[in-house]
Order: sequence, then structure tokens, then C-alpha cells
Amino acid sequence: MKLHILGCYAATPRTFTNPTAQVLEIKNHLFLIDCGEGTQVQLRKHKIKFSRIQHIFISHLHGDHFFGLPGLISTFRLLGRKTDLHIYGPKGIKEAVTLLLKLGDSWTNYLLIFHELTSKESDLVFEDEKVTVNTIPLDHRVYTNGFLFREKPAERKLNIEEVKKHQIDTCYYQNIKSGKDIVLDTGVIVPNHKLTLDPPRPKSYAFCSDTAYKPSIVPQINEVDVLYHESTFLESEQLMAPKTKHATAKEAANIAKAANVGLLILGHYSTRYASIELFKEEAMEVFERVELADDGKSFDFS
Repeated sequence: MKLHILGCYAATPRTFTNPTAQVLEIKNHLFLIDCGEGTQVQLRKHKIKFSRIQHIFISHLHGDHFFGLPGLISTFRLLGRKTDLHIYGPKGIKEAVTLLLKLGDSWTNYLLIFHELTSKESDLVFEDEKVTVNTIPLDHRVYTNGFLFREKPAERKLNIEEVKKHQIDTCYYQNIKSGKDIVLDTGVIVPNHKLTLDPPRPKSYAFCSDTAYKPSIVPQINEVDVLYHESTFLESEQLMAPKTKHATAKEAANIAKAANVGLLILGHYSTRYASIELFKEEAMEVFERVELADDGKSFDFS
């Protein structure tokens, strides 16, 4: 599991900072999460292959989280994309994107599949044989969801030395990896735990931006490996947080501590501050395992 931060600053883009967009690499998927202005430039800059992006998750319809989407869709078209593109986001995203395509007479030559979200409860929005994605209902000025990505448990691994010791034919290998015991020709039962090794523990990633402080999300994200949580303000501007439906670095740390997450990554910084290191300092007063997102930064959790 790898996370590539393309942009992680609040509100308007600047020459040296970008609004929210990130790519989660998990089980051979490249999931694009939010798509602020300039996302396609950042994808090029950091050499992330456009063609591998099949699913885009948009948290809410504020410009710094989705204004880059129409341009990216158009660029896919100009590059000759043929494969389907799935877009998950609040109701209205289809109208916003397709209106621009209509006015510009720029219909795609690939299929755009919109999954519009309206539920205020957590929903399963994506699932395949390896990964699930659930929404995390958040508290912002407009309808907003975070997203929880979880690997499914992998098959058990063959303990090849033990398998060969019992002279088990290869035709039984799949049954063994699926958890079944083996009955030898002699009638002896070899329990599965002797023939296999535990697979790696499934990894999980929670994306929570933008939102006011919302402790009710803690049970859903309990013990996730990595939590990205917005931290727009420092404590000196704490009074602005509830008014704007944003969170402080300390509030993000309180969520991480209550959920006992493996790692907290802070992001969505207000550009009023001279140094983002201040966010880490305040968060670490509450929770020790803190990293700072920054444009172009990658995290490898493998």
C-alpha cells in the first residue's frame, strides 16, 4: 500500500502548493481521491500513469476538491482513452461534469460511469476480490464523505517445506491455501495450520477531508493502519473551525488517539501559516504517531 500526495492545501492553489488530490496504490489499483485544480499536472510531474486510474473518489463539491476533474476527463479523451472511468461523488457531480462536456462539444470516447452518493450513513461503494471502499459520512458545509479503503484477507501461504515433506500433489495446493485440511493416502489428516503460513495482515486507509471535529466516526475507523485527517487550523484559530466546518491539528490527533490508528497524516492546511511543522507539533501533544502530508510526498506502507 502506497500513498502519493499530489496536493494537500486548503482553498486556492498557489505556485508552490496545490489543493487536495492523492493517489492510493493498493492491491494493483490506483485510486484517485479528490481532484483539485491542477491534478493532471501533478500526475504528470510525479509520473503516475493516467491509464491505471479506473476509479476516482470525490469527497464533496467544493472547487478545491473537484475542479480538476473536468480537465482530467478531457485529457483522458485527448490521450485516446478507451477504458471505462468510474466516478464516485455527491449527487450533482454528473450534472456538473457533463454540462461542461456538452457545452464544449467534448464528449468522451470512453464510458463515464457516475456513482452519485446521497446517503448520510456509511455505504459500500466499491468491492472486488481484493479491496472494499466504504464512505465515511463527514460534517462539512456541504454534503461530504470520507472514504475507507480496506484490503480483504489474502489466502494463506503454502509452507512449501511441510507440503513437500508429506508429498502432497500440486493439485491440492489451492485447497490448502483456501484453508482446508488434507487427508493423506494413509488416512492421516494433516491440519491446515501445519501446511500454511499466515498471510500479511490486511491494510486499511481512511481519508477524512473536509470535516469539522466529528468523534462519531471513531468506531468506523477504529485501528485503521493509516488515517489522513484534515487539519485546516492551529489552536490559535480554533474558533474558526466550527464556523467553517473544519478541524484543527489537535482535533485530528484526538480522533486518531480515540481510534487507536497506526499513523495519522495531517493535511488540508490553511495557507495562512508560515510553516506546516506547527501542525505536527500541536498534534503530537495528543498523539505521537504523526506525519505531515506535503505536495509530491509519498508514503510506502508495504
